[in-house]
Amino acid sequence: MTPKLIIVIPCYNEETVLPVTLPLFRQQLQRMREEGKIASDSGLLFVNDGSRDGTWDFIQQAAKQHSDVEGIALSRNRGHQNALLAGLMEAKEKADITISIDCDGQDDLRAMDAMVDAYCDGCDIVYGVRKARNTDTWFKRTSAEGYYKLLRWMGADVVYNHADYRLVSQKALEAFSDFREVNIFLRGMFPLVGFRSTSVYYDRRERLAGESHYPLRKMLALAFDGISSLSIKPIRLITGLGMLLSLFSFLLILWVLISYFTGRSVPGWSSTVLTTALLGGIQLISLGVIGEYIGKIYLETKHRPRYIIAERTEKKRKLRLLETEKPQKSQQAADPMVAKTAESEGKNPYDVDE
Repeated sequence: MTPKLIIVIPCYNEETVLPVTLPLFRQQLQRMREEGKIASDSGLLFVNDGSRDGTWDFIQQAAKQHSDVEGIALSRNRGHQNALLAGLMEAKEKADITISIDCDGQDDLRAMDAMVDAYCDGCDIVYGVRKARNTDTWFKRTSAEGYYKLLRWMGADVVYNHADYRLVSQKALEAFSDFREVNIFLRGMFPLVGFRSTSVYYDRRERLAGESHYPLRKMLALAFDGISSLSIKPIRLITGLGMLLSLFSFLLILWVLISYFTGRSVPGWSSTVLTTALLGGIQLISLGVIGEYIGKIYLETKHRPRYIIAERTEKKRKLRLLETEKPQKSQQAADPMVAKTAESEGKNPYDVDE
């Protein structure tokens, strides 16, 4: 059976790049339809992440012009990961498979063919992995590669050089919908779902238009979210540091006592150093242990919605259809002959068949 595909595309202030990449996405869909890889009713789902420019207006206009384009708008900016999650959950009941991709045109669309082929071969998750980082600056390339190695060292099961370009089957999305945490890092969470998976390698290009909306500040925030979402090792490192300092403090206590009894200490110095060293080590141990619990409780108890959908282009189309039907019925009911006939037959004039 040919799978129905929905390509999920999160957008934030992308009115410059969308006119360039929308035709490319639609061309890729059409080519895959013609080759029989995907169903004829496959389409695109754009997610407007609280954009402040004309992004949502463009998505609405595209949905009016093209039957294979849909869009949803979040109530406010929730960040790339939450916007992508909203799109995936929206497409979960509509499609057999979803492919998530950024709207900037940097990811190679031809890799979708290999992803769909891998799905047909039995894989439920297919990761798009960059072959190299030649288009990145030295700093970004070095920091990104170091970050993936750091995540692995901390015990996170991440795919090296994989961002958010991936295919996910409906079965995998159903399982993933049970992941309820608020602090999400999708590229590290999907490997936790399990199921059969593979990787497709591709070359990444420069951004086709517009500017990147991921400055260093946002990249650092995403990196920290990834670490805190997938590992509690940093808190354990703090605990270990506290124990190490406590051991050092104990040795320092012995040295201070020896200095005191041998008469080589300054009056008042011993008690000050003893108190500071001992309490410093104890405090770090306590903070590490308490943080271990607070970190888990904090993430699980708030239960705030990760996103709120404010508008859907699909509903707007339904409203327009209803609005075009109402005048026709009203005109029939306003016709005296039609109304008289209807009343003589015991019918409501507004319920007369067209």
